[in-house]
Amino acid sequence: MDRLLVLVRHGQSDWNLKNLFTGWKDPDLTPKGIEEAREGGRKLKALGLSFDCAFTSALIRAQNTLKLFLEEIGQPNLPTIADQALNERDYGDLSGLNKDDARKKWGEEQVHVWRRSYDVSPPGGESLKDTVARTLPYYCQQILPRVLRAERVLVAAHGNSLRALVMVLDRLTPQTIPSMELATGVPLVYRLRADSTVESKEVLA
Repeated sequence: MDRLLVLVRHGQSDWNLKNLFTGWKDPDLTPKGIEEAREGGRKLKALGLSFDCAFTSALIRAQNTLKLFLEEIGQPNLPTIADQALNERDYGDLSGLNKDDARKKWGEEQVHVWRRSYDVSPPGGESLKDTVARTLPYYCQQILPRVLRAERVLVAAHGNSLRALVMVLDRLTPQTIPSMELATGVPLVYRLRADSTVESKEVLA
């Protein structure tokens, strides 16, 4: 059985380029982000991979990344489910602020804690722990059962919502997950065992 799960972080967004906290705000992809998504799709096609269904967030940068991937692999009409459970972490009051301006306002150390700690949330926003609590049940209830039925699943989402999944798949801890970086547009190809543990992982950088 081919229990295939591919995770991909959206291509560069307009606010990534401008160094802004994005969260649940909804900027689209830059030209570079569009090319990152197309290149990621071409890498999947080169491996001969196809899919039975796809999942994405409620945000346009992830949805358009998925659309570009599916165009490249020749499956533009693949059944797709969009859900805000897969949205990026909500940065609350930081959303829309330049990261350098935030450091000037609150201090380098405080902004670093908000960005890189596991369980400290920015004002009005979510911690990574909160994001895991939102994303992981959705994965367990909606995505994982399909993979275990040997459906081939593609997920296009965000740095922090995907960290929640990678944390479980790679058996990372609250101490190690905040420092793990996911590159934009780069597919992570997992094959799972029947007990949902990882048989193999390939990063198509």
